[in-house]
Amino acid sequence: MYIAMNRFKINRGKEEDFEHMWKTRETHLDSVPGFNHFHLLKADSSGEYTLYTSHSTWNSREDFINWTKSEAFRQAHKGAGQNQHMYIGHPQFEGFEVII
Repeated sequence: MYIAMNRFKINRGKEEDFEHMWKTRETHLDSVPGFNHFHLLKADSSGEYTLYTSHSTWNSREDFINWTKSEAFRQAHKGAGQNQHMYIGHPQFEGFEVII
């Protein structure tokens, strides 16, 4: 199994907008081979931002990489730059191979 995560620092006061964007977007994940689950996680807020993490599980790292090269990925991420006012910096990707 492989876990792919992106950390997002969201400007204070933009949390509802960010959550709404994720709740209403078309992810195209259900049709992707090897995809298992997706979660959007919210941490406590700091004085400057609120930390969120997208967390998806895959059968393998190869399945995740194939998703990033697919038309479904391009469709799911089109227009992503329109919401830069919500973010502090770029998302930080972390990928993990599950050992146990």
